[in-house]
Amino acid sequence: MSDSTATSLIRRMVEGDAEALELFYNRYAGLANGLALRILRNPSDAEDVVQEVFVQVWRQASRFDPNRGSPEAWLSTLARTRALDRLRRRTSRREEPSDASPGVTATPPNVEILAIRKALESLSPNQRKALELAYYEGLTQSEISKRLGEPLGTIKTRIRSALIRLREALEPSPPLSRSRNETP
Repeated sequence: MSDSTATSLIRRMVEGDAEALELFYNRYAGLANGLALRILRNPSDAEDVVQEVFVQVWRQASRFDPNRGSPEAWLSTLARTRALDRLRRRTSRREEPSDASPGVTATPPNVEILAIRKALESLSPNQRKALELAYYEGLTQSEISKRLGEPLGTIKTRIRSALIRLREALEPSPPLSRSRNETP
């Protein structure tokens, strides 16, 4: 599904089209579940987060701004925020996470997911670790610095450099122009 198709589904949800929500859910539930499962490491909690996220998508579809990012990025942000909130609540209640390891998402990998994985693999192990702690565990840069025993400035530089490299790796390349002598 292209960004324009997903954006069209979001517009239809704003108008109250429940079928658009179903189509959007079928396409992106695996993405939201995989992210929540990676953060929470508990399938039941991850399923609850996915349900909460899609209720939020339905209620707040009008808040989606295609100028700020793709539908996938918007949904991922919602899922990450909900999962981290649940993780913090669980931690504050001193609950122990399940030993269940994250499973495979229901949605098969697509081109975007493969591109993201490849871009992440291109990062240094130190950059990748800092990003994972920030993104999946919701740690601040100061907390990452303490956990890794590294200076705060080093952590800030690693995260910034990693984000720049990811952005460069994931930006679509401009189409190649043909010379005048080439035939289409």
